[in-house]
Amino acid sequence: MALKGFMFPRSPTGRASLVPDTPWHYSGAMLTLEYRTHPERVAELLPDYLDPADEDPGAVAVIWADWQNCSDDYSEILDPARSQYKEAFVTVRCRYRGETYSRCVYIWVDSDYAMVRGHHQGYPKKLASIHLSRPVSVGRAGPRLEPGGRFGASVAAYDHKLIHAQFEISGTSDHAGFVNAHPMLHNRWFPAIESDGTDSLDELVTMSAYQSEIGRCFRGDFSMEIRPSPVEELERLEILEPIAGYWREIAFSWKAGTTLRRTNLPAID
Repeated sequence: MALKGFMFPRSPTGRASLVPDTPWHYSGAMLTLEYRTHPERVAELLPDYLDPADEDPGAVAVIWADWQNCSDDYSEILDPARSQYKEAFVTVRCRYRGETYSRCVYIWVDSDYAMVRGHHQGYPKKLASIHLSRPVSVGRAGPRLEPGGRFGASVAAYDHKLIHAQFEISGTSDHAGFVNAHPMLHNRWFPAIESDGTDSLDELVTMSAYQSEIGRCFRGDFSMEIRPSPVEELERLEILEPIAGYWREIAFSWKAGTTLRRTNLPAID
């Protein structure tokens, strides 16, 4: 019998797979905080066949996302433990063969299926505790989506707080920044079982949504602290100059990407 399932574990029916088959649908909110760091600290995160962005090469975006998601049968909607998660990620820009891309260099997520799903896409996801203020339309227990609305956001991993930020809405916006505004360019890496420093998988891939919808979007000012950790290197991307912060509603659907580069691996005798 052929085993079924998009990811592991593959099983007789495929129901046990940690990740369902694509397409995947997402609806949620994103808080994006853009700033400038030393351009050489961005460049050191890129493989040698990628170049930094031509303009503003030190620009960085730190993004929190509060998602509800599902597969094509929508079964997760009625099983919220499988449909809700949060993530926080750090994006820079780079160039490959004359085109500009966005690239996620660090990312944390709070559920196992979202982590493994990201590994399939080349996102270097790790588990963490992630929190983001949610807006309210009634009562006083949250920010309103209007000037003066204040949000807090944090990321902690292995009991070390990595990022703490505050954002205050100053007005509406027709965009949510420029650092994360391009197709994604990621590497899919997996080390060989021999653990000899070689990879069994080494691909450069790009991807973007095939359908998207943007809701309300707001601009504002922010403050953010990046803290050191014994198992992270985020503090190398120190904040030199804030650019702007954004909060937006967003929805999109994703099915597949494209392989741009694949390292030829040695044949097995």
